[in-house]
Amino acid sequence: MEVDAVDDEERFTTPLARLQYLYGDVTRLREIASPVIVLHPADRDLRSPLSPRPPLVGIAAAQRYEEALVVAAAGAETAGKGAARFVMEVESMTVDSRGVFGCVMGLLRAGRGFGNDISTKGEQDEGKETSDHHGGHKGSIEMPFCGVWRFDETGRAVEHWYNVADPVALAKWLRGE
Repeated sequence: MEVDAVDDEERFTTPLARLQYLYGDVTRLREIASPVIVLHPADRDLRSPLSPRPPLVGIAAAQRYEEALVVAAAGAETAGKGAARFVMEVESMTVDSRGVFGCVMGLLRAGRGFGNDISTKGEQDEGKETSDHHGGHKGSIEMPFCGVWRFDETGRAVEHWYNVADPVALAKWLRGE
């Protein structure tokens, strides 16, 4: 599914256009979201892996979370060098007819072996080793995701629930375990 090709005139006229723009680069959250967005992270509290983390409130906190995912994908030893990336390959994207809720499903990939930019169109390089649902910063992680969104009357995202197939594995990978 092509998610980068959104006309500039339509870029922000609908919640769907906002999602298409965001999933081209997840660090664009501040451009499509309300200043009071509430983000429910997919990874779990580090003190109790089975209990949900508290939600992040406000665009600054939500933006930091998105940027931290991208940095975690590269790992401390490669941060800023473009050696790894965070990819959300979109398989399905929909917004209800009233523009209140949206749902984006696909495959989350992070770490080495997916190229050197942040996008939703990444393909794994041939011959690169990856691990399924684990691997820490030295490897990669890959799992299905489902993002649920709620929009305000102007079409800005006001709430986002990150969901992944294995939140405990994601939390461990983010910690480098």
